[in-house]
Amino acid sequence: MIQGMIMLTTAVSLKSLKPTCTNGVCNKASTLQIVFFYTSLYTIALGSGGTKPNISTFGADQFDDFNPHEKELKVSFFNWWMFSSFLGALFATLGLVYIQENMGWGLGYGIPTVGLLFSLFVFYLGTPIYRHKVRKTKSPAKDLIQVPVTAFKNRKLQLPNNPSQLHEHEPQHYINSGKRQVYYTSIFRFLDKAAVKDGNSGRPPCSVTQVEGTKLVLGMLLIWLVTLIPSTIWAQINTLFVKQGTTLDRNLGSSFQIPAASLGSFVTLSMLLSIPMYDRYFVPFMHRKTGNPRGITLLQRLGIGFVIQVFAIAIAYAVEVRRMHIIRVHQIVGPKEIVPMNIFWLLPQYVLLGIADVFNAIGLLEFFYDQSPEDMQSLGTTFFTSGIGVGNFLNSFLVTMVDKITGRGENKSWIGDNLNDSHLDYYYGFLLVISTINLGAFLWASSKYVYKRETKEVNEGCIEMDSKALEISPLGLQV
Repeated sequence: MIQGMIMLTTAVSLKSLKPTCTNGVCNKASTLQIVFFYTSLYTIALGSGGTKPNISTFGADQFDDFNPHEKELKVSFFNWWMFSSFLGALFATLGLVYIQENMGWGLGYGIPTVGLLFSLFVFYLGTPIYRHKVRKTKSPAKDLIQVPVTAFKNRKLQLPNNPSQLHEHEPQHYINSGKRQVYYTSIFRFLDKAAVKDGNSGRPPCSVTQVEGTKLVLGMLLIWLVTLIPSTIWAQINTLFVKQGTTLDRNLGSSFQIPAASLGSFVTLSMLLSIPMYDRYFVPFMHRKTGNPRGITLLQRLGIGFVIQVFAIAIAYAVEVRRMHIIRVHQIVGPKEIVPMNIFWLLPQYVLLGIADVFNAIGLLEFFYDQSPEDMQSLGTTFFTSGIGVGNFLNSFLVTMVDKITGRGENKSWIGDNLNDSHLDYYYGFLLVISTINLGAFLWASSKYVYKRETKEVNEGCIEMDSKALEISPLGLQV
């Protein structure tokens, strides 16, 4: 990542790597300049792909689950991890953008490059005191292939009536190996055939712990699927919300005009204000009510976030209906005509999406880490980052398809180039409908999901099970 940032800073600083400009008109970039620029971007993307899924996992691994005090502190880790991340994002939005536009792109990219170098230096300073989890299996992902293959081979075998008759290692095996035993759950029963004991076969069956690890990944995949629509809703912040804002009155006083994209900083600000309130007030209050160290369960946290998102898109729809009404009243048709409606009408939807992220974005990151099989926590955080990426691609796909379908023939496109002569309110209504349907799908998926149950401690020949009572909350989500 640092190499990519150095290359990008060089690309915007050296004259030989920039197109020449005369009186504000720039020539076409050469092939070498284009190749160098995109190589810089792809290098940064490659570095981000290696660090983002692992760095939060590495941070959470610094807490000892077997130490009650550290386990209690770990509950707040992801809250403050995201707080620091969005604090940096706020600085980039408000500070670096100003520097890039007014002092030069070289300085604008040079500052975060120096910051990355300093971060790397600080990271290496802490190397002697970091905790490193010892990998207990050579290939943690091997079970994800072995279990389905074995279950398919054993498809004709009869499952025992009692799950205790499935193959599982003795407790002493987990004591000696230091691994955690994962206990049987009744979901995805077709995979249980991988653990059926077959005396006539020369191949050993998979253990229940191996099967349950695969079940966990399938369960997380089910939850991941119902998070794609919320990721699509979040993508509106930097796309249609901004385009919508450019049509509104952005004047603040007589001489200053608010950039439409700057309202996105209110998402970050609302998150930065909400995270401390959530961690310091909401969690302790709910802990006294529920007895849960997190205050509410991970799925309940996601559910609340998705509900707030539905309200946010409903408000966005209502605001757009009002904008279209004002357009009709004032007979505005030109693409550059300003609608006499203040841009701060968009503020509530930005703020609500920021508050929703405190529940669903941080909750998702913690959920995928917490529920991942042992030695596969990085896979869990990959679920989180990939969900954001797929959500953005899904947003682009929806916008393109809706524009093509609704703009056929003489019809007016919902999302045309001229928002003053489109039906963006119809598109927001469409997003509201699919968000509501997706919320129902999430409630169904969460009702089927079974939390991980594994050994809590392996110590002096004793194994303690970390079990959770499966209750139904008022939201219909499992505790």
